[in-house]
Amino acid sequence: MKQLSILAILVLALAGCAGNAKQSGSQGPAAATYRVLFDTSEGPVVIDVDRELAPNGARRFYQLVKAKYFDGARFYRVVPGFVVQWGGAALPAVSKQWDVTIPDDPVKASNTRGTVAFAATSAPNSRTTHLFINLGDNAKLDGMGFAPIGRVVSGMQAVDRIYPGYGEQPDQTQIAARGNAYLEKEFPRLDYIKTARIVSGAQ
Repeated sequence: MKQLSILAILVLALAGCAGNAKQSGSQGPAAATYRVLFDTSEGPVVIDVDRELAPNGARRFYQLVKAKYFDGARFYRVVPGFVVQWGGAALPAVSKQWDVTIPDDPVKASNTRGTVAFAATSAPNSRTTHLFINLGDNAKLDGMGFAPIGRVVSGMQAVDRIYPGYGEQPDQTQIAARGNAYLEKEFPRLDYIKTARIVSGAQ
């Protein structure tokens, strides 16, 4: 079925085979709740993260934002009514540095419109740096183990404007290998994150 095919593509993480990635339980200074401002090419997007929803995912997201990992990252996969996905760094060396998996979290909230969750493969504990915003109510993802870490509280209009024309064409292996050099050449109209910063809840 077409929908199942879309879901199957969603769970592919950019960073190759999960079996080759080392798992990390590394700790970061994440507050119980915190807010992130994404300054995107379509306007500001504000995400509130609740660590109690998915502690491991919330901790990794905090670490990535503090490290400025997402600065310049493209929204490389857009399926209208379903998801907007990002998570490959502008530079492949940075993507490689963060290609470390984190443990799964139990699903405590549904994948409703505006919620944010990590992408993963079908293997356990395979989340790395790739996330998606739900463009619709995707409760079917709950049973597949996608645990929302928070939600967009401002700027969903900007999220809805993210360019969908390339659909799922960008190749994640090429993103890992070449970063923005590949995306800017082959998919120049992709929207992107200018900066991502913690604006409240930092420690």
